[in-house]
Amino acid sequence: MNASKSATCSVEIAKEAISLMTPQALRKAIRSGEHTGTTTGYSSGYLQGKFAILPVEYADEFLQFCARNPKSCPLIGMSEPGSPYIPDLGRDLDIRTDLPGYRVFRGSREYTTTSDISDVWRDDLVTFVLGCSFSFEAAITRSGVSLRHMDANRNVPMYVTNIETAPAGRFHGPLVVSMRSFAPGDAIRAILFSDRYRLAHGAPIHIGDPTQIGITDILKPDFGDEPVINEGDIPVFWACGVTPQMAIRNALPDFAITHEPGLMLVTDVLAEAAEFALQKKN
Repeated sequence: MNASKSATCSVEIAKEAISLMTPQALRKAIRSGEHTGTTTGYSSGYLQGKFAILPVEYADEFLQFCARNPKSCPLIGMSEPGSPYIPDLGRDLDIRTDLPGYRVFRGSREYTTTSDISDVWRDDLVTFVLGCSFSFEAAITRSGVSLRHMDANRNVPMYVTNIETAPAGRFHGPLVVSMRSFAPGDAIRAILFSDRYRLAHGAPIHIGDPTQIGITDILKPDFGDEPVINEGDIPVFWACGVTPQMAIRNALPDFAITHEPGLMLVTDVLAEAAEFALQKKN
């Protein structure tokens, strides 16, 4: 086997290994500091979640914000006030330690970053876990469609748009989108697969010209990494769970915690089972 084929084989083996890692094993690696990067591609088939942690006095308004903006804020879990646990999402799951990166806001738009929020935890905090597009990425890749950012070992690019969310109380702001580029045929397949995952943002909100949604330079995302766009590709944009971070920055609560973009909470909930339960409920 020549060097290039050997390298390709090694990459594919590594991708399979992270795809097959259980959520429990991944959370353990995050807790210990062994895993500090993006969770894209990990624990294929399980729901991943972004989240917002707010004082209880803001909880009702934020819950209403999620209800009014289900594409960008699909709620998959919510804690009791003061509890860092959400048993329905994972028996050993601890909100304080099980994400690779957190942003801590203290009454302003500025924030500090940390990999553990145990020291700043308060007994009046409520955690909202929101569905993430990383969950439908697994279905897309299983269908044989490659994702350019994953192949390049990059975080997905994310952009602030000129589309406003529906406000709720003190929470308001622009819609944030994530972008994945595809050859035309693959774009159709990706759209069809993502539409099955309403708890992970569902179908895209825009396809094609980024300037129509206020993105002036697609090569310079507001969050994440620079995109990989091949000649002839079509850019496809999905609602993104970074959207509530913009709303929180506008509401300016005295204290709030969110995730670092691209660094998610990986749950024990199978995405297909959650979607089936949602369909049955509706």
